[in-house]
Amino acid sequence: MRNSLVIILVFTIFTSCSHVKTAPKYIFNEGPIFGTMYHISYESPDGKDFSSEIQEELNRLDGIFSSYKEESQLSKVNRNEAVDLDTTFGIVFNEAYQIAELSDGAFDVTVAPLVNAWGFGFKKKENVTPEMIDSLKTIVDYRKVRFVDGKIIKDDPRISLDLSSLAEGYGVDAVGILLSKKGCKNYMIEIGGEVLAHGVNKEGNPWRIGINEANDNEPTNPTSLQAIVSISNKAISTSGNYRKFYIENGKKFAHTIDPATGYPVEHNLLSATVIADNCMAADAWSTAFMVLGVEKSMKIAALVNNIELFLIYADKNNENQVLMTKGFEKYLMKD
Repeated sequence: MRNSLVIILVFTIFTSCSHVKTAPKYIFNEGPIFGTMYHISYESPDGKDFSSEIQEELNRLDGIFSSYKEESQLSKVNRNEAVDLDTTFGIVFNEAYQIAELSDGAFDVTVAPLVNAWGFGFKKKENVTPEMIDSLKTIVDYRKVRFVDGKIIKDDPRISLDLSSLAEGYGVDAVGILLSKKGCKNYMIEIGGEVLAHGVNKEGNPWRIGINEANDNEPTNPTSLQAIVSISNKAISTSGNYRKFYIENGKKFAHTIDPATGYPVEHNLLSATVIADNCMAADAWSTAFMVLGVEKSMKIAALVNNIELFLIYADKNNENQVLMTKGFEKYLMKD
């Protein structure tokens, strides 16, 4: 759930006098992108506001990865049109392929036809049949599409890609690169709940990020936190099922679709929070773990370098429990 991260931060915009124009100061920018909002705080070495450059870079990426803009590079790929792909497209696609391999296909950017069949919020679930799922599964397989010499090659023209489970994270990383090139050493970038934090905040402390409680029984209270982490030079992402599900014949079905079965997952994992070196990896892995469930997620997280995992799951009494990798513990704020 992309809004399950709460930024524990009060942004203060300083007003500078003419005689201190070159003094470093923390600046806050926000705006719309990728169908959500971005919030960025950074210490500018000479007090300059980089909002225009940030928005320009994010708009560029939206023109590459948007599933909704007809003229985006991704939309043209899905329509099998000739398109010269930006090198960025290859970077994101290759990361998706690598994580698909490491997650045994749990992460699969070709799953879009199945997701569309079920509909947002399962609005189309009454129309879903086993025959439909079996048919769609023939065009859902990350191994049937490749990035070769700057082009996407599909085994079946009906295959479509959805890179949204990495694109937000990559957008966060891209802004981080931009700010670093501008000389910024201290910054926090958040897009739709995906976060990259470098250096320290304006108080000189590591950035503090909150993880929401996973509660599907009551309206969400954004101040109700399961944990708070303190990070610097790391990225963090949370995905969750606890606000989007339906119950049928006594079973709870989450909004995450399992590419292997074609159906919503049925396990008891409510949310997965990943800390990684970059936000694209954190974004993708948090999605993959929501497919894998508790036991498989913990096993894979122990094998993958440079990621730490924090899970919230429901036990047999429907009480929320927490499980995490040992490395995650060092980021937790203590009471």
